Amino acid sequence: MELRSRWFWTVIFMQVLAAPTGRSVAVRFLNRQLVHVVIGQDLVLQAELDLPPGDRVTKVTWEHEARKGASGRTTVAEFPAGGPDGRTRAEENGAVLRVRNYQREDGGVYSITVTDQRGSRGVARCTVEDYEAVHHVSVMVNVSHSSLHCQEAWGTDPVFTWLHEKASVTAALGRVSADGSSLYLDAPLCGHFTCVVSNILGQSSDTYTAEPCEEESHSLAVAVVCLMFLLLVVGGLAFLLWRKHGQHNNRMERFKFFSTIVSKGTF
Repeated sequence: MELRSRWFWTVIFMQVLAAPTGRSVAVRFLNRQLVHVVIGQDLVLQAELDLPPGDRVTKVTWEHEARKGASGRTTVAEFPAGGPDGRTRAEENGAVLRVRNYQREDGGVYSITVTDQRGSRGVARCTVEDYEAVHHVSVMVNVSHSSLHCQEAWGTDPVFTWLHEKASVTAALGRVSADGSSLYLDAPLCGHFTCVVSNILGQSSDTYTAEPCEEESHSLAVAVVCLMFLLLVVGGLAFLLWRKHGQHNNRMERFKFFSTIVSKGTF
């Protein structure tokens, strides 16, 4: 009986040692789950592999699933086998995928499958889209709430900047929302407001024109008054010169007349 008991516990102990630890290979992307790539540049996707102690990777497979409307999933790179063409390759023991000269057809969902020596697998996915320039910027105004709102069609990572009369908006004028798309005014709605939207591919803008500000109206009135005064001064000087010239001509004519009379001895 004692021998059987020892044998029983020995078998249990060996099974515990041989049982899997419960941990399997885990994979996650270091990139964001949505990656934008400029057409013509290289696409680089980097994954982090988490293996149990003593485990090792035997195979890494990178696959690409095209955008909606296109069918099929294809293997674009493998480790240690390599890639089907020269544009795609797996680097750093399969943890990094590089696609040279990214084109629109390269967009879609990329997945990495990691297989360890025990046959367990870890999978992670990442979506890749084209990096788009900013398009169709427009400014709308909410007069009742003294605010302006800027919209942009479909640009990637848009950055909003507000200008008033071609100068940066100050705290005295108002405050900008956290995403930069809205301007809330603490001053009267007047003058020219411009929203500039930019990203790494360029920028676009739109301007909303309100009633002229009081300072502008005052400056314009002063300019008109100064111009009228200047015209009056110039006109007055011209009139005085013309009159003086006329008087001088009259004196000369009278002098010539009396000289003629004297020379002829009329008197």
